Amino acid sequence: MDAVIIAAGKGTRMRPLTERRPKPLLPVGDTTLLERTLEQCAAVVDRFVIVVGYRADDIEEAVGDTYGETPIEYVTQGEALGTAHAIGQASDLVDDRFLVLNGDVVVDDTLPRDLAAADGAAMAVQPVENPSAYGVVETDAGRVTDLVEKPADPPSNLINTGVYAFTPAVFEHIEATERSPRGEYEITDTIGRLLADGHAVEAVEYDGVWRDVGRPWELLDAMDIALAGLTERLAGTVEADAHCHGAVVVEDGARVRSGAYIEGPAIVRSGADVGPNAYIRGPTVIGPDARVGNGVEIKHSVLFAGVAVGHLSYVGDSVLGADVNFGAGTAVANLRHDDASVRMEIKGESVDTGRRKLGVVVGDDAKTGINTSLNAGVRLGVGATTTPGESVLSDRL
Repeated sequence: MDAVIIAAGKGTRMRPLTERRPKPLLPVGDTTLLERTLEQCAAVVDRFVIVVGYRADDIEEAVGDTYGETPIEYVTQGEALGTAHAIGQASDLVDDRFLVLNGDVVVDDTLPRDLAAADGAAMAVQPVENPSAYGVVETDAGRVTDLVEKPADPPSNLINTGVYAFTPAVFEHIEATERSPRGEYEITDTIGRLLADGHAVEAVEYDGVWRDVGRPWELLDAMDIALAGLTERLAGTVEADAHCHGAVVVEDGARVRSGAYIEGPAIVRSGADVGPNAYIRGPTVIGPDARVGNGVEIKHSVLFAGVAVGHLSYVGDSVLGADVNFGAGTAVANLRHDDASVRMEIKGESVDTGRRKLGVVVGDDAKTGINTSLNAGVRLGVGATTTPGESVLSDRL
């Protein structure tokens, strides 16, 4: 069985984190979103077909021609024209029943296994409390009968997770699918055509982990999931009087200096250097070759490779891109004074993140001057800078 993994989009809602990398290569735990998806499918597939587009060379270089012992083929979606269009790019390679997953969705390995065990076309559905915010699936005797996008009066509490199994018969229905009002070829419209043509689509109910990582703060959610099953492994250097409590991983080549205090779950990646006298509160990932220095506190954050938070700074509930440098005394605010949830601007629209605590999202190579204050929900773009003592209250992209 093949698995078609869609990894072609630009990830514009994730900017500035995706300015220099495709979204599927964003880090989650000690791997990437895409490689985690491959891992969840590996036990039930014989080949991966990865649909690439934006920064395709980066994906092919990072992942290679095999995952473990499973071969990988790549196909290119030249223009981002929707999920059905992306799946259709695999039509010349796939000649048997296959799975479909997005490369940026976090799921358990039970989901691809259950879909693989189903017959014919199948769709993973999940019960939720507020289905009206999603695509809702109507079923009868375990079969899909209708799909309704964000209905005011949902016909069920089951939502479409966007994870499927198809037979090659789907490709002719993709060819017949017309563009939606937003100008894309939607796989839900293709499924509607399958149903109208008399094809059965099985509803495979799933109640495990499912997270669509589409916006910057959702990378924190993905990290929480990835670190949930972490167990202690101290392979690197942990100096005397450094304290690691709970599920803490210090990878080979990493160093935790005297006086550092780490509360797991947390991963200190290879080449990273923490302390002396630093405080790490998990879930947190300190990326490869990152530096967390004296008097620094990092709480519930993701630091990409090469980040430097040298001394006397606070970073909470934040995502810092590669090679970011925070000057001494840089402080991140992660809580509003009115205790309302933090908002962040996404594609020109102020979005309620639903998070009471959220700090900042910082693009690669950004630098702050000493004693900079960054307000909750602020984004700094790739290469952005601040001046000493500056208070940044809005995005700087």
